[in-house]
Amino acid sequence: MRRTFFAFAFVPLFLPSSVFAGEAEVKAAQAAIDGQLKAFLADDGATAYSFASPNVKRIFPTVDTFMNMVTNGYAPVRNPRSYSFGKVEETGPTSIIQQVLIVGPDGKDYEAVYTLERQPDGTFQITGCSLRASNSLST
Repeated sequence: MRRTFFAFAFVPLFLPSSVFAGEAEVKAAQAAIDGQLKAFLADDGATAYSFASPNVKRIFPTVDTFMNMVTNGYAPVRNPRSYSFGKVEETGPTSIIQQVLIVGPDGKDYEAVYTLERQPDGTFQITGCSLRASNSLST
């Protein structure tokens, strides 16, 4: 079953050697994802929402609409038991795709693929996330 998060209907394919992003960019993108996931776990919707890009905020114009979407459709992202970063790919000078391996609240494995864009202020914000159940997760 494949779900689309933040209204994106695309799951990127990773090439085996597709690690192009610089270390600083990867760390910044991972920090944004980690910050949002920790905010979800702390039930801090405002902080979780702060990691969303302006385009996501146009689709979900309030913290409540954003949190309802995540809570109702993406339990593994909303309340992960654990998560770790997998493959990463730079798709442009300001774009990163990051795989996150998640153990959901149901104990099952999931793959979340995040897309992030560098904003004018230099920060990375989350532009989308696709989620799928996984029988076997490997990095």
